Amino acid sequence: MKRVGLRAIGIAVLLSVGLLTVEQGYADDNDPGQKCTLATLKGRYLFVGSGTLLPPAFGVTKQSLFASAGYHIFNGDGTGTDTVTFSIDGVVVLDMFKTPVSYTVNPDCTGTYFAPGISFDIFIAPSGEELTVIQKDLGVVGFQAPQKRVANH
Repeated sequence: MKRVGLRAIGIAVLLSVGLLTVEQGYADDNDPGQKCTLATLKGRYLFVGSGTLLPPAFGVTKQSLFASAGYHIFNGDGTGTDTVTFSIDGVVVLDMFKTPVSYTVNPDCTGTYFAPGISFDIFIAPSGEELTVIQKDLGVVGFQAPQKRVANH
């Protein structure tokens, strides 16, 4: 009996040491079980952005500042609409303008977003609750603050 007890203690100690050396796992954005699809983006997302326009972007002839605010409605299938107010150097050039948009989503939760004449890289939370955006058109230095889903559609 004494040997069985010692063996049990030895096995328990070995298992404990083995468990201590194994790296702890965390559910994070790199979890292979968390994949994004077009359906990850579904609903209404508020946005605000600003940046600098360099000629000839958007028809400007001098370096100009821009600001935008509005919301995206993503349909979960790669299509959607934007409602946006856009100003250049403090002058509103689009006022609550509605336009169709399209988007792609990669399994790693990156993607692209297209509105007429402009394109963005997007970075999406695996839950789809939030995304960040950077504009990638020539002559535009612009980004949008993190966008949160405010309604499901």
